[in-house]
Amino acid sequence: MAYYRRNVMPPTQFGGMVPPVIKRLLIANSVLFVVYFLAVHLEIGPLIQFFRALSLIPSWLVLGAIWQPVTYLFLHSPFGFSHILFNSLMLWMFGADLERQWGGKRFLQFYLFCGVGAGLVDAASRIAMGELGTATIGNSGAVYGILLAFGMLFPDRPIYFWMLFPIPARIFVLILGVIAFLSTIGSSGSQVAHVAHLAGMAFAWIYLRHRPKFLNVDWLASYQQWRLRRSRRRFEVYMKKRDRQGGGPVN
Repeated sequence: MAYYRRNVMPPTQFGGMVPPVIKRLLIANSVLFVVYFLAVHLEIGPLIQFFRALSLIPSWLVLGAIWQPVTYLFLHSPFGFSHILFNSLMLWMFGADLERQWGGKRFLQFYLFCGVGAGLVDAASRIAMGELGTATIGNSGAVYGILLAFGMLFPDRPIYFWMLFPIPARIFVLILGVIAFLSTIGSSGSQVAHVAHLAGMAFAWIYLRHRPKFLNVDWLASYQQWRLRRSRRRFEVYMKKRDRQGGGPVN
């Protein structure tokens, strides 16, 4: 079953105003980039180590650093501006229409599903290649997932390839997918996480075509209900223990 609605006619707006979730993601990424950039270029050791702990490192993940598949999405290379500029531009250009159509909550869910999934696949591939200490950063996996979703929902939207040739969005995404696949072959030791790019697209396809059931669960409400049941059980245990002891002191 498909969990998406294809837009037959391409909308007239491309990118447009920055919707709220994407705006917050861009702000968070930019702030962390500036701090990371300053930490590296001013050689502030503790901050550098802090950002390394937020990166996705296979050896750390195996040892229980379960936060890294999420936190690595908010970091970008501090050795230049092209990494964060490209990812931010793609996030805005191709993600804005998705957020406007889905709403902020579902868009963020999709973004994290693709990004975390891409990170886990990238970490597994690096473990298989023996690159346990390699740190991966950036939201490219999530961005490539957004590109695939855009190509599926807005297949006829014209994209100017190399700023010269207009091609349908579905063809543009197909070209990027082929490039990511070919780049993955023999990418051992590469500074670019090509596996994460391809995995991000794969997770996007899974989300759109076969949305996992656990994503339909309201986890916050479920957690609150669990806390309530736990409190009730503790209270019942306390009352039974109190009854067995003949009751407590009376004030």
